[in-house]
Amino acid sequence: MAAADTAAARDLPRPTTGTPRWLARVSVGRLFTHAALLLLVLLWTFPTAGLLISSLRDKDQLAVSGWWTALSTSLTQGVSRIGTAADQVEEAGRFVIRGNIFGTDTNKQVDSFGLSNAAPAAAAAGQTLPMAAGGEITVQRDGSFEWVSDTAFTHSRGPRVFYVASIAPRFTLDNYIEVLTASNVGRSFINSFTVTIPATVIPILMAAFAAYALAWMRFPYRGAIVALVVGLLVVPLQMSLIPLLSLYNNIAQAFGAADGKAYLGIWLAHTAFGLPLAIYLLRNYMAGIPKEIMESARMDGASHFKIFTSMILPLSFPALAAFAIFQFLWVWNDLLVAMVFLGAQDSKLVLTGKLVSLLGSRGNNWEILTAGAFVTIVVPLIVFFSLQRYFVRGMMAGSVK
Repeated sequence: MAAADTAAARDLPRPTTGTPRWLARVSVGRLFTHAALLLLVLLWTFPTAGLLISSLRDKDQLAVSGWWTALSTSLTQGVSRIGTAADQVEEAGRFVIRGNIFGTDTNKQVDSFGLSNAAPAAAAAGQTLPMAAGGEITVQRDGSFEWVSDTAFTHSRGPRVFYVASIAPRFTLDNYIEVLTASNVGRSFINSFTVTIPATVIPILMAAFAAYALAWMRFPYRGAIVALVVGLLVVPLQMSLIPLLSLYNNIAQAFGAADGKAYLGIWLAHTAFGLPLAIYLLRNYMAGIPKEIMESARMDGASHFKIFTSMILPLSFPALAAFAIFQFLWVWNDLLVAMVFLGAQDSKLVLTGKLVSLLGSRGNNWEILTAGAFVTIVVPLIVFFSLQRYFVRGMMAGSVK
C-alpha cells in the first residue's frame, strides 16, 4: 500500500512557483558582471566605430555634422565667386554668364542662395535675384547659375554668391588616399618597424633570463632585486627620459659618435622603460611553474641553461606573448621617446610623427587625422589578434603570485 502511495505521489504534478527555474539559477552578481562588461565593450566600440565612419565620410559632411548623421542628408553653408566679364557670351542681344557655384563637386544641391553674408538664404533654388553689377542671376538646385544682363558686363572680379546646400550621404576613400600618398609616409612605416621590432624583442630576451634567475636560482639579495624591480614600475617615463638621454649622449660622445640621434638610442630607451614590467610578469609566471618539473630536470643532470631553453621558455609563451603585445603597442604608438631620441629628421621620422606633421601642414583638415588613426592601428590590430588567445592566460598567470 505504501509503495502504491509513493508511485501515485510521483505521478502528481509538482507545485510551481512564480519564479522560473532558469531565473532562480541566475545570481545578481553574475548579471551585474555581464552588464558591466557589456558597458565597457560599448564604451570602447562606439568611439572606434565613430572614428572609422568619420574617416570614410566626405570632408564637407565631416565638417558640418557628426558621424552619427552619416546616413542622413546634412546642410552646409558656402560661398563661391562666379564669372567675370571675360566669361560672358552674347545671345539674342543679351549678355549671359553661366557656370556652377559648386565647380566639380556634384554631391551638393542648393536649397537657397543670396548675395550677402547677412542673407545667404534670400531666395530659393530656381528663383532670381538682382545683381549689384547689373542684370539678374538664377541659381538652380544642381548649382548651375545663369547671370543675364541687357548690357555688356564690364567687371573684372566676380561677385560672391552665398548658398545653403544639402549634402547627400557619401563615403569615400579620399582621406586614406591623401594620407597614404603623402610624401615619405612609406618611409615612416619602415622607420616604425625599425624601431618597434628590436624594441620589443630585446627587452623580452633580457627579461626572460632575468626572470628565470629571480624565480629559480638562489643568490644573495634576490629579494631586494625583486623589490627594486617592483619599485621601478612606478617611475614615470617623463621623469627618467631626460636623464637617460643625457647619459646616452655622454656615452655616444665618449665613443666618438658624431650624431647621437640613432636607432640604438631609442632601442635602449624602450628596453629600459619596458624591462621592469617584463621582468615582473615573467618572473611571477615562471615562479608558478610546478617545482616538480624543475626537480626532475635537475635529477636528470640538466643545467640551468638547458632547463631555461628547453622547458621554461616553451611553457612561458603565454606570458611572453602578453608582454609582447603590451610592448609592441606602446612602442608603435609612441611619439615622445621617438622625437627625443630620433628628432624630427625625415629620414628617421616614425609614422606617428609623420602623421602629426602631415596634419599640421594641412591646417584644420582633421579628416586626415581620422584616416591616419586607422592607418596607424592596422599593424597593432594584426599583432593583437594573432596573439590574443595567449593574452588573457599570460596576464592572469603573470599579474598575481
